[in-house]
This record gives sequence, structure tokens and C-alpha cells, in this order.
Amino acid sequence: MSLWQYFHDRNTVDNYRAFAESHLKPVAAELDKRDLYPYDIVAAAAGRGFNSLILPERFGGGGATFRHLASFFEEMAAASASAAISLNSNFQVQNVILRAGSETLQSRYLPLFAKGLKGAYALTEANHGSDIRTLDTRAELDGDEWVLTGQKSFITSGMAADLFVILAQTEAGVSVFAVPRDAAHLSTFESERTETFGLRNSPHVELLLENVRVPRDHLLGTEGGGLKIVLGNLNYSRTLNAAMAIGIARSAFQESLDYVKHRKAFDKNVFDFQGIQWYFAEMLADIDAARLLLYRAADALDQREDVERHSSEAKFFCCRVANRVAAQAIQVCGAYGTMTNSPFNRYFRDAKVFEIGGGSIEVLKNTIGRYLQKHGPAVQP
Repeated sequence: MSLWQYFHDRNTVDNYRAFAESHLKPVAAELDKRDLYPYDIVAAAAGRGFNSLILPERFGGGGATFRHLASFFEEMAAASASAAISLNSNFQVQNVILRAGSETLQSRYLPLFAKGLKGAYALTEANHGSDIRTLDTRAELDGDEWVLTGQKSFITSGMAADLFVILAQTEAGVSVFAVPRDAAHLSTFESERTETFGLRNSPHVELLLENVRVPRDHLLGTEGGGLKIVLGNLNYSRTLNAAMAIGIARSAFQESLDYVKHRKAFDKNVFDFQGIQWYFAEMLADIDAARLLLYRAADALDQREDVERHSSEAKFFCCRVANRVAAQAIQVCGAYGTMTNSPFNRYFRDAKVFEIGGGSIEVLKNTIGRYLQKHGPAVQP
């Protein structure tokens, strides 16, 4: 019997789990240690239709629900968060093109994801961090082409990406563009900011745009409408970040439980001590509660109901649980938990990065607070 409740079709989830166990888990430590992009995993996922789950069938996709997609990313991250975040980068790019791109742009790029196209989201700039309302990257219309100039930082999957989604300032305001890697005068490079201690799926490169030209239809949505597009897409990625965080928590829980059930201390198994059992009871309750919140958020995306609230709550709580569980797993395993060749340091580092990337814990709490300001009933004095 599985310890974890199925929130999607059992056979489908078991298929994802088997793929993760056979393709991701055996190389998880090596990807992390060497900071490698999982090219073979992305290719294998595409071959099974996993790189285009959310896309309509006309673009070679599976037309999956977000509950379906959350199950996929939870299973992938339970095996390797580095590989999962690489697949999530592809989802982010295809999702924003699907929801804001013109029909010609969709037809040009979306079918390629089923063949293994790799994407990256390029929002962040070193001088502005989470404040994407203020950008140094500029885009100007020159005839039938947009000309982009500037530099982006902390680009997850940027070293491997074939297609970038880039945020830039235009005369009308912040706007979003699809830019292929092979565009002239686009380059990536490593700097002192490119190596992270968690979610290591290749260096998080700098993206340099030196008068890069793209066709006019590579603008997503309307000029000046970029913030609405990007913030809307963040609600989707936050929910999937929550799924990946819980995947990490599950693995930290299961592997530490297995260790203490076999580790002897004072003539009995470590798990036989009541205090240790209490730790695991708390961790299990936290994970179960977080998963309920996660799949409520996934349903909210499908139903388009209070999406911002539920996605923010899910990422906030799931990431907090993942960090607590990863830290507790180290603690109950003692010296083994601190060893570099145990998986627990990787779970701890990966969980921490999820508290920052894709919307920091503080930003999420601000978002929930704004929701309460708008919708929460006023308390009468």
C-alpha cells in the first residue's frame, strides 16, 4: 500500500513514478554534484509525451488538467528536483505562449515541445530582483521587427534553452517576447551569480541581448500588457513549485524513515524511541496537509477560481513543509544526515531554493495579505 494518497488516476501516477525511478533517480546525485542539465531525461520525457502534457492535442500535447500536471511534477521531484525544474522550465514557456501568443506563434513553437524543445523564462535582472515592474532591458519596434537590448540574470535552464520568454520595457510599458536562442546577437554566459547551491540543473546563466531582432508577432499579448501575462503565469508555476517541493519532502521523509527503522542505538531501532516517532508523526501530518492544499490549488487553476490565493497558499505552505521535513530528516539521521554522500543535504538545499525562486515566501505572504484586504470581511469593532 502506498503511503501517499493518489490525487489523480492511479495507473497514470504509477507510470510517472516508474519513469522517475528508472530515469531520474539513478542520476539525481550526479546531476546535483556536477550541476548538469538533464538532456537525456528531457528527451526521454518528450518521447513519452511528458514534455507537452498541458498542450492541446492539435499541438501534439495531452490536454492534461493541472491536477494531472501537479501529480507529474510531484513524482519527478521526488526522484530529482534538478530534473523536475528543467521540465518545469519547458512548461512555463509553453504555457505562456499557449495563453498569450498569437496563433502563428503557437503553431511555430508549441508542436516542437513534443519533440523535445527546451525553454527558459528570462524575467529577472540583477539590479531589480523580484521587482519586475522596473526593467533595464528595452524593446523598440522597428518596422515589422522588435529590437531587444539588455541583460537578464539567474536564468534557470538558460544554458540549454532553445527558446526564451523575455520581459522587456517598451514605450507602452512592460511587455513579453518569445525569443529563439538562434536569434542573432543573443548570447548566454556564466558569471559569479550563475552557480546556485540547490536546484542545480546547469549554471543559471546571464542572458545578453545586443540589438536582438525578432518578428513583430513574437510579442506575447499586447504591448504594455506584460505584467498581467507574467503574473498570471506565475500562479501556474507557483502551484507546480509547490508540487515539486512536496516531492522533495516525501523523499526526505521516506528515506529518513527507512534509515531510522534499521539504525540501531542503545540496543533497539532508533524508530522505536517515542520522541523519534513523534517527529515522524508531525512530518507525515504536515505533508498530508500540504498535499491537500496543493491539489486544491491545482483544481483552482482548472476552475479559474481564486487562482492567486490558492497558488500562493500552496507554494508558501508546501515550501515551508519541505524545508521543515528536510531539516528534520537530517536531524533524525544524525551524523549520516550531514554526510555529503547522503541524499539529505541535497533535499535540504533544493527545498531552500524553492522558498525563494518563483515567488519568495515574503512575496507570497504579501499576495495573500492583499487578497484578504480585498475579500476578507471587515471585523466590526
